[in-house]
Amino acid sequence: MTRLDDEKTYYAYIALCSDGTYYVGYTDDVKKREKAHNLAKGAKYTRSRLPVSIVYFEECEDKSAAMSREWHLKKLTHAQKDELVKTKH
Repeated sequence: MTRLDDEKTYYAYIALCSDGTYYVGYTDDVKKREKAHNLAKGAKYTRSRLPVSIVYFEECEDKSAAMSREWHLKKLTHAQKDELVKTKH
């Protein structure tokens, strides 16, 4: 059974790239998104920084909330993202 868009669960996530940088995005399927990044079908930023691994994600209320959280995560410094990743695990 296919879920409607408004029934999907969305996530904001942080991916660690092979060069030590972070990429921030949102998705409705964390594992599928990580796989897409590593098949060079994800963001242009990550294509030259493979492999990537999603090291942090948060479940969000809806797509709009996930997009908003993505925006806020992108504003964090690298050190702040490091701390967030460390505290989540």
